[in-house]
Amino acid sequence: MENDMIRASLAALALSCSIAAVSVAAQDDNDPWLWLEDIEGAKALGWVKMENAAADKLLLNRPGFEADRKRARQILDDDRQIAMPDAVMGDTITNVWRDAANPRGLWRQSPLDAWLAGKPEWTTLIDVDALGKTEKQSWVWHGADCLAPEYTRCLVSLSPGGTDSDIVREWDRTTKSFVEDGFTVPQAKSSVTWENADTLLVATDYGEGSMTASGYPRIVKRWKRGTPLSAAETVAEGEAEDVGMSVFAAMDGDTRWPVISRAKTFYTTDYKIPNIDRSRYISTIIPDTADFRDVLGGQAIIFLNKDYAGIGAGSLVSLSLADMSADRKVAIVKVMEPTKAQAIESVSASDNILWVKALDDVEGKLFALRRDAATGTWSRKEVPLATNATVQIAGTVGKRDLVLATAETMLTPPTLYAVGESGAPQSVQSLPATFDAKGMQVEKRFATSKDGTQVPYFLVREKGSTGRVPALVHAYGGFRAAQTPGYLTGQPYRAGPLGLFWVEDGNAYVLAGIRGGGEYGPGWHQAALREKRQNSFDDLHAVAEDIVKTGVSAKGRIAISGRSNGGVLVGAAMTQRPDLYGAVISGSPLKDMRRYNKMLAGASWVAEYGDPDNPADWAFMSKYSPYQNVRKGVKYPPIFLYLSTKDDRVHPGHARKFAARLQEYGNSVYYHEYLEGGHSVGADHAEDAVRAAMLHGFLQRELVEKPQPK
Repeated sequence: MENDMIRASLAALALSCSIAAVSVAAQDDNDPWLWLEDIEGAKALGWVKMENAAADKLLLNRPGFEADRKRARQILDDDRQIAMPDAVMGDTITNVWRDAANPRGLWRQSPLDAWLAGKPEWTTLIDVDALGKTEKQSWVWHGADCLAPEYTRCLVSLSPGGTDSDIVREWDRTTKSFVEDGFTVPQAKSSVTWENADTLLVATDYGEGSMTASGYPRIVKRWKRGTPLSAAETVAEGEAEDVGMSVFAAMDGDTRWPVISRAKTFYTTDYKIPNIDRSRYISTIIPDTADFRDVLGGQAIIFLNKDYAGIGAGSLVSLSLADMSADRKVAIVKVMEPTKAQAIESVSASDNILWVKALDDVEGKLFALRRDAATGTWSRKEVPLATNATVQIAGTVGKRDLVLATAETMLTPPTLYAVGESGAPQSVQSLPATFDAKGMQVEKRFATSKDGTQVPYFLVREKGSTGRVPALVHAYGGFRAAQTPGYLTGQPYRAGPLGLFWVEDGNAYVLAGIRGGGEYGPGWHQAALREKRQNSFDDLHAVAEDIVKTGVSAKGRIAISGRSNGGVLVGAAMTQRPDLYGAVISGSPLKDMRRYNKMLAGASWVAEYGDPDNPADWAFMSKYSPYQNVRKGVKYPPIFLYLSTKDDRVHPGHARKFAARLQEYGNSVYYHEYLEGGHSVGADHAEDAVRAAMLHGFLQRELVEKPQPK
């Protein structure tokens, strides 16, 4: 009987899959814009060039465009910018520096003490621009992983044009050169880490069958120095249906703990660590819904996304690495449990202190936690840094038990501090004010969403402003990513100083912390997952309606902005409430949720959105999928779509098809597709500055200069 039930279930599953396949095929056949998914196709690129030219004609010659571009470039290239730490390597600190003379960046180092004193002594390690010219490649820096504790040998990652895929090459920090006959991993979406000085763990494209349906590695191998990659030994494998396999390592003092993670879905991961004699990798008791955050004092620090062992979701717990590696019983110890208003956002360990950055009603707080070796219990202390500010952990100085952290507000430029457990924070460097904020004010407000949820947002405008003005609302609402307020020269994300330009015009800028993000921990994210996605759209509508109700702006004079997942958000919002919004900015966006899982990395996000090939999931996804919900006879707000041909994460076809469908039905579209830059779009500050000026011109044309509804 049990076998019969299993067979019946499999038959039903096969039938539902075949029905879904027919439905999708019919959908594809009826899509006149499917050809725009041909990323490098001559016809598709011809369409892109035509659309780019149309947007350029409208915006590049506008009065004020060149002044905006120059100012944006000056802000982005300002040589007074903070030299943020890339890594602390013993008594040395590294930094990646970009300015007008070095658009792709300098990877450089300074003695740590000189840098902490605000007088760094920089030595260039790699000039990315010069390297690109020598090797005739458009290299974009993807980072370096130097092997502790000597930090002599490094794995340097370089991407051609800014794609997620990159090449990994071994580099020697003492000779400042790539290692002849050293480790080199060919271009792919790889994950690589040191196991020891002569061995790597490598998850990469090993050929047919080695990648998942999401386009990420399925196999992890151990690669020994002096042997070909093809001879590497397999140490772990996932399934084709997984998101992918990745590797990383955490340092506990001078002990290195390599970790293999198998992402079964975007939100479920199995972790493997070395066994007691380090001969193989074994499974752990870490819940597959939890995140491995760091290592301290022989303990793995784990973040809980769901309740576990009587400890609430959003908490930190510690598990003994020695006990897990020996396959012994493991005690689960609570490290920190946030309040309802708090969310633990980031964690970083120095040698004896676990540093925790938390949000408290979307404002930053910093905590220092210590473990009592005798009892195994944890104590914590709040470390004052700045009030009503956004705080970010930028790194730690291990043996000195310092955390490097920034604090900023929308009107106060960031300051980088070296912070100890006690004593006043030491200012390492501050960004000088790049605009006059005396006439501006910031307010934190709450809007009431459709179901009564209180949604936080930050409003910036001129002091004493009483009349209704055009408003720009930026939001994200997905993947646990909290939207925290930063200095206006960098808001909204990837649009440079657009927020600043907008407020200086006398308008209002709003940053909304809608559900789907991580503003209030895992529950805030889960409230907009899958069939609950409408909550994030309702939250955005509620914020817009609140600024209308309170006299800040008016219907039809509100622009909404969102990138990537935010592209789904603003696409759904404009199709649901075209009466409410007057303009839309959408960067590197998802739009066609019917086919997103078949386009580049889309299959990895099924846990976030749902599976459109499952009729039950498509039933709720179809209600908001932006591309499918554009209707004939409806006038939609003008939209500016920006993206990159080289984006190998979110397929350019989403934006292309959405633009074409809107235009087909007589709507206004501004379109700009960069050839390079990957998912983050701009390959350098020059492109970022042009985009900021174009977006400013777009908002002025559509919300300021055109006659507005009364």
